[in-house]
Amino acid sequence: MSASPDVDDELFWDLAEPMIGAGKIVEGELMRSRCVRVGKEFLAMPEYKTGDLVVKLPRERVDALIASGDGLSFAPAKKVFHEWVQVPARDRSLWKQLLDEGFEFVS
Repeated sequence: MSASPDVDDELFWDLAEPMIGAGKIVEGELMRSRCVRVGKEFLAMPEYKTGDLVVKLPRERVDALIASGDGLSFAPAKKVFHEWVQVPARDRSLWKQLLDEGFEFVS
């Protein structure tokens, strides 16, 4: 499943593009959707229905983002992925920060 044409994933790809261009990350596929990886490790993707940021972070960071209200549990098919968080608010600086944190985590 790739994103439908009306999904707002522009912010995700705007933030990922410089990292791709610098060779820090590469495009890949996760759960039949476009994503970015660091080597073989999955880093992040736009959620395929909404375009929200979905990023891999340490479990404690995920829990903190959920507790603060900035993040949601990422639970496709009702299975919670404890090192992944979904961030719906289109906040460029927060998304950039989380992508950088995720990059450090999976590197």
